[in-house]
Amino acid sequence: MAHLSKAKDFERLEARISPAKKSVLKNAATLSGISLTDFVVNSAYEAAKRVVQDYEQLNLAEVDRHVFIQALLNPPNPSANLIKAAQRYKKDVQSK
Repeated sequence: MAHLSKAKDFERLEARISPAKKSVLKNAATLSGISLTDFVVNSAYEAAKRVVQDYEQLNLAEVDRHVFIQALLNPPNPSANLIKAAQRYKKDVQSK
C-alpha cells in the first residue's frame, strides 16, 4: 500500500530533445554520478529556482525604488528626536 501512495507524490514530465543534447546530458549525468533523469530534473529545478528568485528580486527592487522616490519627493516631517539630534550636532560642531 505504501508503494501506491508514494507513486501519487510524483508527476511525469516528458521532453523531446536532439540526440546531441541527450548525449551531452547523459555524459554530464555520468560524470556527476547520477542518473540522466535525476541530472535533468535537478538541473531544471535549480535553473527554475534562479529564474523565480531573479524575478522576485527585480519585482521587490521595483517596489523599493518607488518607495524611495516617493520619500524623496514627499519627505516626512522630522520627528522630535531627529530635531533634538540635529540641535545637539550643531551645538557640538560649533563648540569645536
